[in-house]
Amino acid sequence: MKEITYQKAINEAIDEEMKRDPSIFIIGEDIGKHWGGSLGELAGLFDKYGAERVRETPISETAILGGAIGAAATGMRPIAYLYFDDFLGVCGDELINQLQMKYMYGGKTKLPLTITAYIGAGLSAAHQHSKCLFGWLMNISGLKIVAPATAYDAKGLLKSAIREDNPVIFLEHKVLLLSRSTSQIPNEEYTIPLGKADIKRGGSEVTVVAIALMVHRALAAADKLQEKGISIEVIDPRTLVPLDKQAIIDSVKKTGRLVIMDEEPKTGSAAGEIAAIVAEEAFDFLDAPIKRVCAPDTPIPFSPVLEKFWMPDEEDLIKAINEIM
Repeated sequence: MKEITYQKAINEAIDEEMKRDPSIFIIGEDIGKHWGGSLGELAGLFDKYGAERVRETPISETAILGGAIGAAATGMRPIAYLYFDDFLGVCGDELINQLQMKYMYGGKTKLPLTITAYIGAGLSAAHQHSKCLFGWLMNISGLKIVAPATAYDAKGLLKSAIREDNPVIFLEHKVLLLSRSTSQIPNEEYTIPLGKADIKRGGSEVTVVAIALMVHRALAAADKLQEKGISIEVIDPRTLVPLDKQAIIDSVKKTGRLVIMDEEPKTGSAAGEIAAIVAEEAFDFLDAPIKRVCAPDTPIPFSPVLEKFWMPDEEDLIKAINEIM
C-alpha cells in the first residue's frame, strides 16, 4: 500500500490508462505544455505523451465535447477536459442530444467517452465556477455519473470510467483536488466498478447518504454524534448513475431513518431523487421523515463568509439528525 493525494490519484489513473491503451487521448483547454491541468492533476502528461495525445484546444466547450464524441464514435477513447461543470451548458446540444448516439443508431456504435469537470464551492470562485450539477446531469439519459470523495475511489473509478464503452462524466471536487490529505491505495493496479456504493462508516440509527466533499463533512458529524450516543451509517454512492439503490435501501431497513447530504440547491437535486427512491421502495421501513441537507435555492455567493453559510456543513447535518431522532 502507499499514501496518495486525490490529485495524484487522478494523474496516476490517466497515466496508467494512456500507457495501457494507445487509443486514449486527452482533449481540452489549458492542458498543454505550460498548464498540466488547472489544478495540477495532469502534471507531466504532456511531456510524456506529446501534443498528439494531450490535445490542447481553443476555449470552446462545444469544440472539445463535439470533437471527443466524434473521436469516440470512430474508435478512439477520448478524455474530454471541460474543467468547470458550470460551463457544460455551453456544449448543451452535444451533452443533451449527441451523447445518445448509441441509442439513435440502435446500438451499432459505441461511445467510449470520459468527460471530466470540476465541481463544488469552498474556494470563493463565485457562482460561475462553483456549481454541483448532480441533479441536472442525472436527467441526461445514457450518461453515467461518477463523483468520488477519496483518492482511493478517484483512481479506481476513473480507470473504470475510461474503460467504459458508454459516456461517463467524472466530477472532481476542487477542494479535494487541492487537499493534501491522502488515502491508502494498493501498489498494484486496481479498478472500482461503476454503480457500487461504499459504506464509509457503519452505524445503526441513521443512514446518511453523502456525495463527494459532503462525505467528509458527514463523517465529521458522525464523530460528534457518536460522542452523544447516536450511531450514524455514512454511505458514499460514489456513482450517481448507475446508483446503488440496494445499498441505500438495505441501510434504511436497518436504521429506519435517512438523511441525504448534497452540495447543490435542494430543488431538482440528486438528494431529491434518492429520497424519492427510498420513499417508493422502502417507505414501510422508515420511522421518521426523510431529510435533505442541501444548499439554498440561490446562486453561490462570492463572499467567503456568505459562501460558508451557503454550503452545507456538519452542523446542518447534526441539526437534521437531531430533528428526526
